[in-house]
Amino acid sequence: MKRLTTSKIVLVVGLLMALTTLALADGETKTLTGHLVDKACSGRFVAAATPQEASAGHSKKCALMEKCAASGYGVFSDGKYYEFDAKGTELAKAAFEKSTKEKGATFKVVGKVEGSKVSVVSITEAE
Repeated sequence: MKRLTTSKIVLVVGLLMALTTLALADGETKTLTGHLVDKACSGRFVAAATPQEASAGHSKKCALMEKCAASGYGVFSDGKYYEFDAKGTELAKAAFEKSTKEKGATFKVVGKVEGSKVSVVSITEAE
């Protein structure tokens, strides 16, 4: 049986640590800042040349329409659409209702990001 040398052990441990770090990075709590958009309308903004800017034109009135609200919500942040979990959808609806802006409101969303989905902890309107 071959013995592992110290350098091989260090290499294996280093690789395991790097893989663990990569796995954990896509599930950590983050703050996303952007525009809330219902899922029903999100497709038209994803297709825009600058989704972040285009999503600023989405109206509160549209987002709170029954069909749009029923589709769920997400946020455009850093040019990408992040879909909310059920709790996030409830918090987004409440944030829209509370906001005094008809269009262009920016929100801070805190939650656990996994790929393009967010398990939302809180949503607050940014100043």
